[in-house]
Amino acid sequence: MVDALERGMYIMARMFRVLGFFTLMIGLMAFAGDMMEMAILFFLQTAFFVLLGYLKFTEKTYILIFWGYMIVTFTGFSYWTVFEMGLPF
Repeated sequence: MVDALERGMYIMARMFRVLGFFTLMIGLMAFAGDMMEMAILFFLQTAFFVLLGYLKFTEKTYILIFWGYMIVTFTGFSYWTVFEMGLPF
């Protein structure tokens, strides 16, 4: 039982490091495309994910953190696209 719990924690921590890798790649592409605001946003997300990937949280904690991240991200994206971007016509 303990081995399965530790293996689940390791897998979840590793997935947060993988998320950090992909956000780093997106941030580098944005930086190469001269989109500085987007690049900085993704570099900050990279630091967040890599930091969380090296902390030894339980699997449930990692899932709750990810759900919180998704709620904040989708709320911010929806706000930006509806209220900050102009109407297309």
